[in-house]
Amino acid sequence: MTSKLTTTLLAAAFAWAGAMASAHAAVNVLACEPEWEALSKELGGDKIKVSSATNALQDPHRIEARPSLIARTRNADLLVCTGLELEVGWLPVLLQQSSNARIAPGQPGNFEAGAFVPRLDVPGKVDRSEGDVHAAGNPHIQQNPHNIALVAPALAKRLAEIDPANAAEYQARLKDFTARWNAAMLKWEKQAAPLKGVAVVEHHKNMEYLMAWLGLRQVGTLEPKPGVEPSAAHLSGLLAQLQRQPAKMVLRAAYQDGRASQWLSEHAHVPAVVVPFTVGADDKSKDLFALFDSTVQRLLDAAK
Repeated sequence: MTSKLTTTLLAAAFAWAGAMASAHAAVNVLACEPEWEALSKELGGDKIKVSSATNALQDPHRIEARPSLIARTRNADLLVCTGLELEVGWLPVLLQQSSNARIAPGQPGNFEAGAFVPRLDVPGKVDRSEGDVHAAGNPHIQQNPHNIALVAPALAKRLAEIDPANAAEYQARLKDFTARWNAAMLKWEKQAAPLKGVAVVEHHKNMEYLMAWLGLRQVGTLEPKPGVEPSAAHLSGLLAQLQRQPAKMVLRAAYQDGRASQWLSEHAHVPAVVVPFTVGADDKSKDLFALFDSTVQRLLDAAK
């Protein structure tokens, strides 16, 4: 075999191997929050490679754009975020520094879950003197499993648009997930029936979707305004209010400082409940199903 023929055959072999690798390459997904990483895994299986920009013990409003995160953003084929201004403090920096046109706003590689659900707390006007108010409405949509059910088909469709060769796989996984999810929602709602009408105090206005789903009734917040840390004067006033209008529990997300809720719990003699809030907050919340199993059980235990 001549050297020229050998070189030609080797070049063809490498080209074929490269084409095959490209054809079978997993879609690189970057989720902004752990709940969307978990949903992407449910829908994508081994056809995708997915990671989250944040974890359950981080405030999703405030993330540092580290070089490692910029690199992951640069390599992403699909960005899956909540939107509704949740990531407005850090995501634009990531997008700018990564220079990844595939995931720019308006492109197929940019997916915002908040566009597919009914929104709560949409303000009539935005007044920053009222604290961290989101003009597009409350962004913490993952607290209601019905919202997850609405996002899932839209995300499966977007995965198919990004990776049409595996469209049938994404559709099959969506069908399987939807059946299991609908059954789980029926179970959770039956279990949580005793929570309807239960009065609660929340740390920050991030439990609205959870409360609306389960029929919990908010009677106060630890923060005087969204994003403003609790003061001693505000907590004392809230304690006096609870003596007239008692609550059953004080709720906070796993990523939030527990000192204020613990103070109120001790002085008002009501349980302080740490809500996982998203996937990975504790050993019992390792996926979306376990997240709601844990959340409902914690609320029921406190209500007793």
